[in-house]
Amino acid sequence: MAASEKSALSVPLLDLKPQYAALADAINAAIQSVVSEQGFILGPKVEAFESAVASYCGVSEAIGVSSGTDALMVAMMAMGIGSGDEVITTPYTFFGTVGTITRLDAKPVFVDIDPLTFNIDATRIADAITPRTRVLAPVHLFGQCADMTPIRQLARDHHLEIIEDAAQAIGARYGEQLAGAMGHVGCLSFFPTKNLGGFGDGGMVLTDDRVLAQTCRCLRNHGMEPKYFHSRIGGNFRLDALQAAVLQVKLPHLDRWQDGRRANAAHYRRLFEQAGISRKPEILAQDEGMDGIILPTEAPDCHHVFNQFVIYTPKRDALLKWLREHNVGCEIYYPLALHMQECFRSLGYREGDFPHSERAARMSLALPIFPDLSQLQLERVVSVIADFFKQQQ
Repeated sequence: MAASEKSALSVPLLDLKPQYAALADAINAAIQSVVSEQGFILGPKVEAFESAVASYCGVSEAIGVSSGTDALMVAMMAMGIGSGDEVITTPYTFFGTVGTITRLDAKPVFVDIDPLTFNIDATRIADAITPRTRVLAPVHLFGQCADMTPIRQLARDHHLEIIEDAAQAIGARYGEQLAGAMGHVGCLSFFPTKNLGGFGDGGMVLTDDRVLAQTCRCLRNHGMEPKYFHSRIGGNFRLDALQAAVLQVKLPHLDRWQDGRRANAAHYRRLFEQAGISRKPEILAQDEGMDGIILPTEAPDCHHVFNQFVIYTPKRDALLKWLREHNVGCEIYYPLALHMQECFRSLGYREGDFPHSERAARMSLALPIFPDLSQLQLERVVSVIADFFKQQQ
């Protein structure tokens, strides 16, 4: 490819069309099967997919629900989380984690993140535990597991439950353990942008607790058991059979797609190092005085599945503008830490309470990482970023 052609190459943040094209016949057949059977709500398609995900994630029970957020909702409802209860989690995550806690009239208690992994700092959790703490809710952000050994020990010591928000981390590993299978409950999302994404919303609750699983199944269907008899006040949190059918086709390919993401991440590292703009993580403490970028950190004994590939740079906003001007996709996850959101002002937190989360919101930027990226597209991303730093000098 000529230099002029390469410089004109656009790189989307995410393009799902190649994935669909490769599986179109099988996916279309699965959809047609549901349509022909006219069985759209729960039923054998959902049950088959639940069984497949339970096996993949290493748990005995999987309950398909309408979204990752609803997986958290159903799990907390089944555990009886409500008024007066405290749930410890991170202020640097998607809104659904904390929105669910507050919708149940419980209180989110925030603990700052480890700045290198973006996950909750397990060394700070003990100081946040009170007599009202019921649940520790770590989030496995961007495809990497939180540091679960000390979190599990704290849960044992204080007789607490763990709900893993593994919405971005299906298939990620912590040692030999899989995301979503290390706590009392794990919650997955099948939003289209996830590594295992459906054709709309979908989610799943994972657990080895058979009684809790049955409660979740009841709650997802208006608390009905049997039909039209309501032992609990539930909601409409069901996974559609169409989504289950599509996801069932995709699941056997997930490990290969994860390998592609990891290979792209490794290639990025080589290219950024060759370009001379990657910096050691320790320099992050310099904040605005830092030039170049800090690449994602993969914690020891963790198998990162790179739902996102998130870099740090103090020039984030200018770099974002530059990338978009040069037709390179990028995204900010997340531009405002949750303790700074207007709707959570009543929690009483202030700017400066969680400096690592606030810095991540100010300095982080996600680059394209999906498995169908070509080598030329990866090179284009790095070239555009290198050019940005050259023109900054």
